[in-house]
Amino acid sequence: MRIISYNVNGIRAAMKKGFIEWLATNPADAICIQETKAHKDNVNLQQIIDLGYYDCWYSAQKKGYSGVAVFTKQQPTNIVFGTGHRTSDEEGRVIQLDFDKIRLINAYFPSGTSGELRQSFKYEWLDNFFKYLQRIKKSHPNIILCGDYNIAHKEIDIHNPKGNANTSGFLPEERAWMDKLFNNGWVDAFRVIHPEPHRYSWWSQRFPSVRAENKGWRIDYINVTQPLQHLIKDAEIYPGIKHSDHCPVYLDLDI
Repeated sequence: MRIISYNVNGIRAAMKKGFIEWLATNPADAICIQETKAHKDNVNLQQIIDLGYYDCWYSAQKKGYSGVAVFTKQQPTNIVFGTGHRTSDEEGRVIQLDFDKIRLINAYFPSGTSGELRQSFKYEWLDNFFKYLQRIKKSHPNIILCGDYNIAHKEIDIHNPKGNANTSGFLPEERAWMDKLFNNGWVDAFRVIHPEPHRYSWWSQRFPSVRAENKGWRIDYINVTQPLQHLIKDAEIYPGIKHSDHCPVYLDLDI
């Protein structure tokens, strides 16, 4: 089973840049999209359906903002929309799909870059989401948690750690949250395969040259619960796919 996680920074904009053509190459069994910035009735879904995908959407109440979706070749046995955290659910941040004994969670973590108010909301969201994950892990031990986390975990995950020490996305409290996640039964699937530096999934659009120079951040993750660790077959980042300021990341599980 191959899973892709991809923040498309607006699915309609990505479709104008070749997203559908890329989807037609059959890149994965399940493609988890973040920041759709659209409701499904605003998108030409027939192009996706014609490629053999089931489409599952959870959009923000605010138009043109946030939102997640999953395109999958296998029909899920169950879909859960949101987590019960009101503000998060209003922003369409989490959708969950069950495939037999596997639960796939697609999450778009909040950004705190717009100021203190959103940074405070990010900390609240992280705290609530961690508690939620630990609770559902008791009934669903086999979980794949993918998405744009908006956090670079370690210095190896960011091109300029010293210069970004006080930047949202690399703050000590955010990185400590990632430590807590991995210390409580979760595994960074990419790092199981790739311990090397300079592997990034996002590059700032403010400076167009940074992508060519690979001055990026690794903020897109596919993490799994420990019972799935031994099934990790491969993981990779696709920096050459350019429909967004992010690029896709994938995980192969031998299930």
